[in-house]
Amino acid sequence: MKVNLKMLSESLGLSQTTVSRALNGYSDVSEATRQRVVEAARALGYQPNPQARQLATGRANAIGIVYPFGASDIGDIRFGEVVSGITERLAEHNLDLLIHSSRPDVELDTYRRLIDGRRVDALIVARTRADDPRIRFLQTRQFPFVAYGRTVTSTPYAWFDFDNEKGGRLAVERLLALGHRRIALIHAPLELNFAQQRRAGFMAALRDAGLKPDAKLIVEAPLNRIGGYEAVVRLMKMKNPPSALLVDNNVAGVGALRALGDNGWKPGEGMSLIVYDGIPSEIPLTYRVTAIAQPTGESSGHSLADLVVDVLAGKPLAELHKLGEPVLTVGDTDGQP
Repeated sequence: MKVNLKMLSESLGLSQTTVSRALNGYSDVSEATRQRVVEAARALGYQPNPQARQLATGRANAIGIVYPFGASDIGDIRFGEVVSGITERLAEHNLDLLIHSSRPDVELDTYRRLIDGRRVDALIVARTRADDPRIRFLQTRQFPFVAYGRTVTSTPYAWFDFDNEKGGRLAVERLLALGHRRIALIHAPLELNFAQQRRAGFMAALRDAGLKPDAKLIVEAPLNRIGGYEAVVRLMKMKNPPSALLVDNNVAGVGALRALGDNGWKPGEGMSLIVYDGIPSEIPLTYRVTAIAQPTGESSGHSLADLVVDVLAGKPLAELHKLGEPVLTVGDTDGQP
């Protein structure tokens, strides 16, 4: 027979209110009583009713991510690593992670349903945009959230991000030092904040070296493998193709690598290649791709989860920022022109 709160209370000779408050760690219940209740609950196999607990506490004990999934996102290994890290760290605080897929054009409707239905206690906003209506909406509703990436707003908010501009600079400085002058960039759509930042670092490094960025060598591509493939084909068909290439994300980077291979490219020969965030380890290669590397997906997930917990604890939002530092990892795919 399943033991409910009433049966547990009667077995202890305590009121249901006292037992409930003891199980939920309220400070007005003595430690001796709390320990007695916990031991009895464990011995009798009592499991609290999650719906009843939510009604009593007003908490869902869950954090949500509304992710604008496309077909290419299913194979995004890095996102899976981040989710794993978030899930692992939230579990330490007895919080679950709920992932809600949504079409990009109806994301705000999904946010409204989650908030109005009290299904989550906070949200993680993924793939932030330079001008992000989701963040404005959450700020207007005064709903707890952490942004996975920065955006443009004067209102304080919690965020975790990488120094994307520095990463773009590191890649260009590496290629310039090798002797390259015609350096191309394949970047994600500029509505995404990381794409703007990495492009800004790319262009600033060229200008600092006295080079004028060539608009023909800067190609926007959809955030998928086909986009990366087609962008490389376009660059290689130029009368004077670039001698080096930076791809600003690893999803398009996989497609770019395939396009180079299909055109007879071999690592260390022909066009030099740097991929931001590298190529997923699940893709078998006999060589190492030179990359702008960031903290692992798991550690990024831990950072996001820690920030969510701090937001729910009421810590000042202006202090809840974490910026990850990228580094250059030299592989076999770049060299002198």
